[in-house]
Amino acid sequence: ISGSINFYMTLTGMGVAFKASINSSTSQQYWLHSTKYHCQYGFAHLNERKSRRSPMVLCVRAVSRKSDLDFSDPSWKQKFQEDWNRCFSLPHITDVYDLKPRLTTFSLKKNRTDGGNLSKDMWNGYVNKDGRALLKVIKYASTTSAGAECVDPDCSWVEHWIHRAGPRKEIYYEPEEVKAAIVTCGGLCPGLNDVIRQIVFTLEIYGVKNIVGIQFGYRGFFEKGLKEMPLSRKVVENINLSGGSFLGVSRGGAKTSEIVDSIQARRIDMLFVIGGNGSHAGANAIHEECRKRKLKVSVVAVPKTIDNDILFMDKTFGFDTAVEEAQRAIDSAYIEARSAYHGIGLVKLMGRSSGFIAMQASLSSGQIDVCLIPEVSFTLDGEHGVMRHLEHLLGKKGFCVVCVAEGAGQDLLQKSNATDASGNVILSDFGVHMQQKIKKHFKDIGVPADVKYIDPTYMVRACRANASDAILCTVLGQNAVHGAFAGFSGITSGICNTHYAYLPITEVITTPKRVNPNSRMWHRCLTSTGQPDFH
Repeated sequence: ISGSINFYMTLTGMGVAFKASINSSTSQQYWLHSTKYHCQYGFAHLNERKSRRSPMVLCVRAVSRKSDLDFSDPSWKQKFQEDWNRCFSLPHITDVYDLKPRLTTFSLKKNRTDGGNLSKDMWNGYVNKDGRALLKVIKYASTTSAGAECVDPDCSWVEHWIHRAGPRKEIYYEPEEVKAAIVTCGGLCPGLNDVIRQIVFTLEIYGVKNIVGIQFGYRGFFEKGLKEMPLSRKVVENINLSGGSFLGVSRGGAKTSEIVDSIQARRIDMLFVIGGNGSHAGANAIHEECRKRKLKVSVVAVPKTIDNDILFMDKTFGFDTAVEEAQRAIDSAYIEARSAYHGIGLVKLMGRSSGFIAMQASLSSGQIDVCLIPEVSFTLDGEHGVMRHLEHLLGKKGFCVVCVAEGAGQDLLQKSNATDASGNVILSDFGVHMQQKIKKHFKDIGVPADVKYIDPTYMVRACRANASDAILCTVLGQNAVHGAFAGFSGITSGICNTHYAYLPITEVITTPKRVNPNSRMWHRCLTSTGQPDFH
């Protein structure tokens, strides 16, 4: 970086925006503002190679969405809080409809001998509409603390409240009149069937009789020949025993207006969208179009992504299973490498823009010598490159194991402008590139190397959910139904700071969640692998 560079970025997750000036001509460093989000927006780690040689001055001031936040103003926290609360308020069908709530039909104290009516003593297992959960609980002493997420230069404690998920005492739909639809979008992921199953179970507890599945993602709304699939407890009771999606999946879809036309024609009242960032964006577009047409439709999403890259959430379903299955691939690569003369095990794992699977699998296996992820730049050649380190490992212990995320090293490859049906850029295959690079490098230096390359991508995607993910799927599916009956729309159900919560879809789709290279978890991974800085 030469000279001075000015940035302006919106930090939706913090309810603020930032203005920053970076000057590489001086070695003094001021305060870093919310390292996690800098990383997510490619801000704090811009051109790391050059910044290591030429430290930068980083001056940042927070700006709310409406007005500048002056930290010398005693009321700045209150203004920040008000802006945060506004951004994280949940869209509700009463925003466009004048509706009165009714007493819920959901209770675990129903009288089985009285037609399933509620008992006289009201069950007290409901979540109050004013219930909130804290998104963050760590108070950082300074901006230089590992993983620090600060709003102001003094790292003041600022509360970030989000809505608790769960059943409400009052609902905005008559269950016997509701038609609910479920759709699974994007790629396969362990746990899809678990979520479908729990949504159906919970809808039936409320008293919904008309439940349908939309086949093969959003395509099922417009493709001729794809009929609705009637769903009930009897139909879905055992679908969690296998992987894949009972309803089928697909990427892309028709125009939003065409999907909403179909929703309107089918008289759907609740739509549950199970998918990742792209599917969430689609769900939000459907929600907005329904509001525009003043349709009484609740659109609720459930976060599904193996990559674990949805903003604000501790984890998404399928991630734990993916890490567990990835570890099996790593174990195989380790055995192959250790059993060969100068063996090098190379495993490519999923992670387009986020290296969570590679990082966690490397940590859990304990056998990885080099872990490469999209968030941390590296060089392959040169004195401090990956190849030189592999030479060192072969000389020291005779074999090594490398784990790479699919999105790692894209700056080292020829870029492609091609996109898939969801609009995602088709990445160059870094795993294959790495395999060929290692072979060529050791051939050129005259050292024998036996490379064992493993890509378990489709094996991981098709797995049945493990116990941890099955529990998460169960709760997320139940909470999605509770959110719809509570009248919310344009929301997603997730786990944040160990608590189950509802978040506006608009806030979670602004950018993918990424590994923070300054986080304790990444530091733990580096401690486990023992890898140096590849610059």
